[in-house]
Amino acid sequence: MKAIEISKPGGPEVLTLIERPVPEPAHDQVVIKVAYAGVNRPDALQRAGLYNPPKGASDLPGLEAAGEVISCGAGVTGLRVGDQVCALLPGGGYAEYVATPAAHCLPVPEGLTLKQAACLPETFFTVWSNVFMRGGLQAGQRFLVHGGSSGIGTTAIQLGKAFGARVFATAGSDDKCAACVALGAEAAFNYREDDFVEKVQALGGADLILDMVGGPYIQRNLKALADDGTLVQIAFLQGPKAELNLVQLMTRRLTLTGSTLRPQSDLAKARIADQLRAHVWPLLAAGKVAPVMDQEFQLEDAAAAHARMESSAHIGKIVLKVG
Repeated sequence: MKAIEISKPGGPEVLTLIERPVPEPAHDQVVIKVAYAGVNRPDALQRAGLYNPPKGASDLPGLEAAGEVISCGAGVTGLRVGDQVCALLPGGGYAEYVATPAAHCLPVPEGLTLKQAACLPETFFTVWSNVFMRGGLQAGQRFLVHGGSSGIGTTAIQLGKAFGARVFATAGSDDKCAACVALGAEAAFNYREDDFVEKVQALGGADLILDMVGGPYIQRNLKALADDGTLVQIAFLQGPKAELNLVQLMTRRLTLTGSTLRPQSDLAKARIADQLRAHVWPLLAAGKVAPVMDQEFQLEDAAAAHARMESSAHIGKIVLKVG
């Protein structure tokens, strides 16, 4: 099969088209003939040598894909050869075939294409587990989404709105802010021009903040929270370190939490998949929530896809056309 390998740690140019054997399914796994693969920030971190795959995972990049099941390992139930699925992957999505636990596969939602479905797993698993399972977002709460025009951001805005929250966002341009509002944000703040802390404090503070920026944003986020509010951290684009006044966590009863998806156990990911199937997949089938698409690249043009993602010019998801 054709696949994209990280030849050495570095920039997008280190992504190399190679040939590898088609994987065989292990126990409880399926092999998927990939039609489209999603492109995500963790792929770029892995490419740069900053995010190693978990033990036993493919060294190839790619954490989500959509396509057709071509084989099932022992112990697989609920899936059969020929099913069209989208799947959360431990790695290996930048290839014509990929193996993944069957429990991490979900049906392609009714009315969606395989291209759209490839945009779902990584972002929807991440948002659902952090915003709803970990952060406990409730209807009527004020929810601030940083990076509102990213794949994670566009998903978080839509899901927050769908479940009755008051959603606000930050983004880096007026056009991106407009896109956030079109998706359901009550307001969006251009972080190059506006102080989001002042804007959110004027609204009464955020009950929940979803952040992937880190660094200097961590202390600012705590200031922007309402009393009893929660900051959920899912990445650190500006670094993982900050000087914090922890007294305000105690006196204002704030919660600072977060998680990364890839290192979690297969069972934990299967539980997230079950909740998505029950609570979110009906919204996708009904057209109440939809993936926001940016641009499509051929598999052999993965380097260009990474360059676009790292330019932050995109709005929504970038995909690779594989099959």
